[in-house]
Amino acid sequence: MPKTPSPCIDVCKFKREGHCIGCSMSKAQKSLFKGLKKDSHRAAFVQMLTAQQARMGKYAHWDRAYRKKLAKRKIAAEQIL
Repeated sequence: MPKTPSPCIDVCKFKREGHCIGCSMSKAQKSLFKGLKKDSHRAAFVQMLTAQQARMGKYAHWDRAYRKKLAKRKIAAEQIL
């Protein structure tokens, strides 16, 4: 199975109380994700992030963008999301 890609969707504007308006990650979370080597940990991080987005609201655009990123890399979204 290919490595779970970063949840970053290349917006990188930290305007929501320190969270990116594109993916909801904070700068600390972005650094943490980069350090995750096991794919199971990376996939769990993405699942945690989707829960965070649901709690924060206004991230419906992320799901479409991340699914497109997965499709480009030929990764089934069901394996991660």
